[in-house]
Amino acid sequence: MAEQTSISAEITQFATAMQAGEMPASALHIMRLSLLDWTSVAIAGRNEPVSRTVRALVESEGGGPEATIIGSGMMVPARAAALTNGTTSHAIDYDDTHFIHIGHTSVVVISAALALAQKTGATGEEFLNAALIGVETACRIGDWLGRSHYQKGFHQTATSGAFGAAMASARLLGLDAGKARHALAIASTRASGLKSQFGTMGKPYNAGIAASNGVEAALLASAGFVSRPDGLECLQGFADTHAGENGDPTSALAGLGKEFIFEHVQHKFHACCHGLHASLEALAALRENERLDPEAIDRVVITTNPHWLKVCNLAEPATGLEAKFSYRLTAAMALNDIDTGALTTYTDEICRDPALIVLRDKVRIETDENIADTASRIVVTLRSGVRLRAEHDLEEPLPAHIREEKIRKKAAVLLGDEPSQSLWRIVDTLDKSGLDAFTGYLRRYAN
Repeated sequence: MAEQTSISAEITQFATAMQAGEMPASALHIMRLSLLDWTSVAIAGRNEPVSRTVRALVESEGGGPEATIIGSGMMVPARAAALTNGTTSHAIDYDDTHFIHIGHTSVVVISAALALAQKTGATGEEFLNAALIGVETACRIGDWLGRSHYQKGFHQTATSGAFGAAMASARLLGLDAGKARHALAIASTRASGLKSQFGTMGKPYNAGIAASNGVEAALLASAGFVSRPDGLECLQGFADTHAGENGDPTSALAGLGKEFIFEHVQHKFHACCHGLHASLEALAALRENERLDPEAIDRVVITTNPHWLKVCNLAEPATGLEAKFSYRLTAAMALNDIDTGALTTYTDEICRDPALIVLRDKVRIETDENIADTASRIVVTLRSGVRLRAEHDLEEPLPAHIREEKIRKKAAVLLGDEPSQSLWRIVDTLDKSGLDAFTGYLRRYAN
């Protein structure tokens, strides 16, 4: 029997050996769009309670002035910057998601890469390339860990994300494949994060600790720290002890270095859990096409993949944060033409709105194991007995120019027209410049 491919060896070779000129232009463009999106949601989330709390802790500890933190004029150590920026950029849960492993890739990897890019004096191109390597790593390892890992209760944003952050960091530190493999192994004993934290401050904090863990792992490996090099896949290693499928990684690694599966990342256009977006798109289409009157609705059935029941199926949310994880309440919002893309929609008050509660309680969630993670089916039954049907799959191809248009529009809503245009000019030319203009832009938003 042929020896099984070592995922640690393949990933670290990819992370350290791939040349800048080999990065596909299409993947780099999506990386720039994700950086625009990351910056927009991080700035919008800088005053959330979780952002303020983690930032205050980091500021109180101080340390060497190595990297920028969003919402502060201070420069702090790279690990600390990764922690607070990772938390802040996930605070409003409005960042991108990759459904190959159901993980938020950019919040973790960009936060780590930016911190070490500043620490090492990297160019804009080196920063973007490292970030792309990192998000691709997170997607590939997340795919290999499989649904069993996620279904058991581990938050792939935090677990697979930590490995992606470690590889982005290793590249920026110029580690060879041997030291990068130790960085991956160190991350395997540090990676953590639970889905049980969803709906609390713990969810964005998961992204912060993953970014910090990746930076720490790479810095230790750079300093000569030695760990078990196959800590990711060995007996009693990360996959073995964290419900990973731990099989032959050949499929998960197919085309590594030639095809960037990160290009299929999904950007959010509703300010809530990504698991809700397919149903919201389908409901919006029904509302517009059929001119639905909420008072004429007798019942609504949303069919989704069963794994989402443990993620975003809070039946009676009581807070704005909980509302972001509720099929029933967000469905009622969509059918009442309430803007689910607006941050201000998700309040404690909306959870107590009598009209919404009446409609919320008409919504039933059903499951189908054969439906894709990215899809939902909707049946709305009217009081007249008429049944209306719709479905939507987020994986339906979105033309590149439409994706860019939607992300730039979202940035304009979050930041304002002129500030968002200024940011896009900086991000779009980042591979031809240093990081000073970008980090200077971030410092505009120091509180």
